[in-house]
Amino acid sequence: MKIVFNGKEIEAQPGKRASEIIKESGADTAGALAVKFNGMALDMGAPLNEDGELKALTFADAEGKEIYWHSTSHLMAAAVKRLYPGTKVAIGPAIDEGFYYDFDREKSFTEEDLVKIEEEMRNIIKENPALKRSEVSRADAVKMFTDSGENYKVEILDSIKDPVLTLYALGDFTDLCRGPHIGLVKKIKAFKLTRVAGAYWRGDEKNKMLQRIYGISFPEQKMLDDYFKVQEEAKQRDHRKLGKELDLYSMHEEYGPGLIYWHPKGGIIRKEIEDFWRDEHLKRGYDLIFSPHVAKLDLWNTSGHTGFYRDSMYPPMTMDETEYQVKPMNCPFHILMYNNSMKSYRDLPLRWAELGTVYRYEKSGTLHGLMRVRGFTQDDAHLFMMEEQLDEELTKLIEIIHFILKTFGFTEFETYLSTRPKEFIGDPKVWEISEAALRKALEKAGIKYGVDEGGGAFYGPKIDIKIKDALNRTWQCSTVQVDFNLPERFDVNYIGRDGKPHRAVMIHRALFGSLERFFGVLIEHYKGAFPVWLSPVQVKVLTITERSSQAAAGILEKLLSAGIRVKLDDDNEKIGAKIRKAAMEKIPYMLILGDKEAENGLVSVRKRTGEETKDVKLEDFIDSVVDKIRTKDLNI
Repeated sequence: MKIVFNGKEIEAQPGKRASEIIKESGADTAGALAVKFNGMALDMGAPLNEDGELKALTFADAEGKEIYWHSTSHLMAAAVKRLYPGTKVAIGPAIDEGFYYDFDREKSFTEEDLVKIEEEMRNIIKENPALKRSEVSRADAVKMFTDSGENYKVEILDSIKDPVLTLYALGDFTDLCRGPHIGLVKKIKAFKLTRVAGAYWRGDEKNKMLQRIYGISFPEQKMLDDYFKVQEEAKQRDHRKLGKELDLYSMHEEYGPGLIYWHPKGGIIRKEIEDFWRDEHLKRGYDLIFSPHVAKLDLWNTSGHTGFYRDSMYPPMTMDETEYQVKPMNCPFHILMYNNSMKSYRDLPLRWAELGTVYRYEKSGTLHGLMRVRGFTQDDAHLFMMEEQLDEELTKLIEIIHFILKTFGFTEFETYLSTRPKEFIGDPKVWEISEAALRKALEKAGIKYGVDEGGGAFYGPKIDIKIKDALNRTWQCSTVQVDFNLPERFDVNYIGRDGKPHRAVMIHRALFGSLERFFGVLIEHYKGAFPVWLSPVQVKVLTITERSSQAAAGILEKLLSAGIRVKLDDDNEKIGAKIRKAAMEKIPYMLILGDKEAENGLVSVRKRTGEETKDVKLEDFIDSVVDKIRTKDLNI
């Protein structure tokens, strides 16, 4: 058989292990954790039986990290079972940063227990057992886990219909798992168990509360040390902490978890974001629309959302013996608007944008400040077009995404092409056309991208763009989805040049993803010290004495007339206290006004960074600030 590895074609006998093929190629296998063969991640020791392309996965690869962290979760579970034999295990996946494992144990895990578990993990590593893969029949797996009292594994097996299943053994600990894994646990060089939290089994509040142990691991100690330095900085940037300190927003769990209350300061930032978003869309030929918040359940049945997103939708409400549903998405409403009248090819493309608030019933354990909520506003747009217009519209979309995100200070991106999932609607041939169009748009723009196999929406493939923040963390942000299938379900047509009806093509698209989540990312990216154009208060006038109050009122009026957001602090406090207070509020500029400044018509300008310039003409200062606001300058 022919195997392509690192661009080189290798002849190999069928059944030869991936690790042997890589080794014989002369490549260094020291950092290899697993392999990817014809798009599928496999163990290093997996036998290959057909022609294909082979790639070694390292910790530098996203999939390599996931495999490394997943293997560490098995190592942790093996240590827990050794130390506390009566403990039952549930699930232990890799997550965005690290891993966790859920345990059912009568006694609560303590900080001291975590230290003991870490030590036992090191003991297991010294023994260096392999994570050994085996295949068993479903019946044998059920018997094995039933006999060992692992009722959570038995329950998982109830939902798996495959006749043959895979197990991974690490010493005495055997787990139900698809894999792949790293093989030898000696590759796990540095790790830390970070915390214990409660987690309902399967995320359902009606089920038993389990204990979830979180951890992180790396191939080098320095990487672990650097990670915790970043984590410490992340604590200082936490949007939940800063949101409260800066009085930007609040949440009131007792009246509705996952719902955001925007305070005046947060509200003005939201206004700036929305105004910029609307203006840029209008410049690019979009129309702004508004849609309701509820519709009859039949609409969501037609769109397919009840079949694919039922668990994330709020329960229907009954009115006049009819079931209504609060919207989890905006797209069916936009389709109804399109179908309100017949469109001609001359009308296309139509670009319709809405800041539409949607509601999703996220599990309570997954809610996280602004980042994971139940009610949020999507910066949604749907584009209706002829198929031949698809390439041009995708090119324009990639341009506007990068322009808008860069305006907010994000310059580094990770881009993925997310392909057809296992459960989907429509003809596979249509999916191939959609994926090819997205791929072409990315390549035309010269954008490097990865492929997220099976990560598309149920109705179409998509481009997902993740932004990198000041701490080099990635956040899912923009998405562009090509959809031939909802137009089919809703009979979305246009009259072509031939006078006959033709099926339209749709693009679903969001730039921020949601305003709430994007706002949370902005808070953490800037550590609450927003650029001037976004700052809730852009200038604060501080008086040194009461005698300066009259002059301060005149300055305030001039700043307001210039469109600058300004506040006056003429309280009877010392100027040092006023400066500290304004700095804590992260206000970009302070104008310090004393007797001398008032007499000469000048001001002292102090930046929140501590730099101060004396004897500045007020007009010059106003011109400078207005220019920074106009150009959306990111620096003060």
